[in-house]
Amino acid sequence: MIITRAPFRVSFCGGGSDLPSFYEKNGGCVLSTTIRKYMYLAIHKAFERDQIVLKYSQTEIVNRFDDIKHRIFKQCLKDFNIKGVELSSMADIPAGTGLGSSSTFTVALLHLLHTYKGEFVSKYKLAKDACEVEIVKLGEPIGKQDQFAAAFGGLKYYEFMPNGFVNVEPIIMAPESYTKLEKNILMFYVGGSHSASEILRKQSKSITETDKLDAQKKMCDLTRQLKEKLQSNNVDAMGNLLHQNWLLKRSLVSGISNSFIDDVYERAMNSGAAGGKLLGAGGAGFMIFYVPEKKHGNVRRALHDLREMEFELDNSGSTIVMTDKDFI
Repeated sequence: MIITRAPFRVSFCGGGSDLPSFYEKNGGCVLSTTIRKYMYLAIHKAFERDQIVLKYSQTEIVNRFDDIKHRIFKQCLKDFNIKGVELSSMADIPAGTGLGSSSTFTVALLHLLHTYKGEFVSKYKLAKDACEVEIVKLGEPIGKQDQFAAAFGGLKYYEFMPNGFVNVEPIIMAPESYTKLEKNILMFYVGGSHSASEILRKQSKSITETDKLDAQKKMCDLTRQLKEKLQSNNVDAMGNLLHQNWLLKRSLVSGISNSFIDDVYERAMNSGAAGGKLLGAGGAGFMIFYVPEKKHGNVRRALHDLREMEFELDNSGSTIVMTDKDFI
């Protein structure tokens, strides 16, 4: 058996600038981190040599690639021409909650299949190939940040060049600054799930409008400011920059926010949060807030009806958890 895992990501600033409709003309940038919540994928030889057994939220047993219902499994297994295997997926977080689950799945699957074939694959190639699978082959109207975050891991600044290249730069801070950031980000589950593709499709189309384009450019400016502030160990700057980014993001397209999310945000801000945002494309999932330590109790009480999830930084990216040497 071989097991791989890839981390989920939390995006702070710049989301949307990783869409081709924006970065191909303007260049884009995102600052995000991965957290200690993971997607796991395992592969094992199937009893039947020509059979493919897939276990995720459903179970599929097929003999032909074209009979596979799961689009990412279907594309990747077909590309690698692998049969006679059983694959299972497990995750710490449900899909559709704003943490980049589909791209995390794709990265972990590609890592798994390369390892099954005895091939080394770099983090950059993992991310690039995952983008190729989702954006080009499957036609998903999504950006590139999730694939690169899942592959590389850690607190990173991603710059999306007009020619398609992605520059990956780690955020270097003093150890106590990482600790402060980890402690002062409070993360809450607001419930539900969303279709990121639908919201991002609308966002991609609206980016040609002057006011939407200007808002996205301002979000990139905020991302660059956040990078500079963090690298100067000014962690508290996160709060106000998150707030400004959220106000811009929610103006981009309908569906990003709603009355319930607005109410949660207002309750947190009135209780001492310095800023926050909904994660992912919008509509549902998780929200984060930057909260000075002395205000933690106030914010937790104000959001007592929501489930809090511990926020812990990950720095591993996609990794091979286990390999059976007799299996490869």
